[in-house]
Amino acid sequence: MKILLYLSDFMIPLILFYIVGYGILQKQNIYEEFVVGAKDGLKTVVTILPTLIGLMVAVGVLRASGFLDLLSKLLGVILNPVGFPTQLVPLSIVKMFSSSASTGLLLDIYKNYGTDSFIGLAASISMSCTETIFYTMSVYFVAAKVTKTRYTLAGALFATFIGLAASVILAGMM
Repeated sequence: MKILLYLSDFMIPLILFYIVGYGILQKQNIYEEFVVGAKDGLKTVVTILPTLIGLMVAVGVLRASGFLDLLSKLLGVILNPVGFPTQLVPLSIVKMFSSSASTGLLLDIYKNYGTDSFIGLAASISMSCTETIFYTMSVYFVAAKVTKTRYTLAGALFATFIGLAASVILAGMM
């Protein structure tokens, strides 16, 4: 087991040395390629920055306004009979927009219910089996200049729904 720990410590430096070595063997100007890649990366950041700021502001407004709590109470009528805890509604909604904001909600769930509670376990599992749909779509589609998303949103929402259902089922088994 210790060999895996040592190997994991050296993995990133080994990959970097491999890339540099391969570039030298191919007689490439490694530094020049790095600078060009960094410049392209910076252009991408500038392109997607307005989208990121908009998403962060929207999540902050939803969280601070109390809208998520109101939505939890309203959806509780539908979700309680099917076994989905209403405490997970804000986390489930925010996770579709921002992973870091949902991490804050996850920590609140841990404080209120505990990490080993049913709610804590379901929240942990749902965080790992759902995606930040709108963040991912906006960032990657803007960067790739995709204008027609076809069934991406419907498929992503369906996958999130299945992930949330699976998290509640799996947490109930533990």
